[in-house]
Amino acid sequence: MIQRIQSIYLLIVIALSAVLPFVFKLWEGLKKDVYALDLFSESPFLAKLVPVFFFITALIALIAIFKFKNRKLQFVLGRIIILINLFLLGILMYLSLTIPGEVSSEKGIGMFIPIVVVLFAVLANKAIKNDEDLVKSVDRLR
Repeated sequence: MIQRIQSIYLLIVIALSAVLPFVFKLWEGLKKDVYALDLFSESPFLAKLVPVFFFITALIALIAIFKFKNRKLQFVLGRIIILINLFLLGILMYLSLTIPGEVSSEKGIGMFIPIVVVLFAVLANKAIKNDEDLVKSVDRLR
């Protein structure tokens, strides 16, 4: 349900993953700013994975919100979100360090979105764990 704190955290994850990477630049090149959708036109396969991982993260978070009756599955989906975003952060760092034809580039705020997504996914998992512990303690009293 939406009134639970983990649902709010997961909504923030959806907003961060589905909207912000396409609004804020990932890095600034010599000629233009690079956004997540610009990476579809890049030739390396890893560059094409970046926007796909952002969409997958948002989709998994949306699924996790509606799995409120199955807290164990919701917890597992939160862990998957964390793993995808850590992998995404590694890809973004690799791509920003191997930009062809540039000596240095300025990183944009979009590079830090996976870190914030991981933070909110961890907070959601902590709230899910607290709910699960509360339900287990009530079951012991019966």
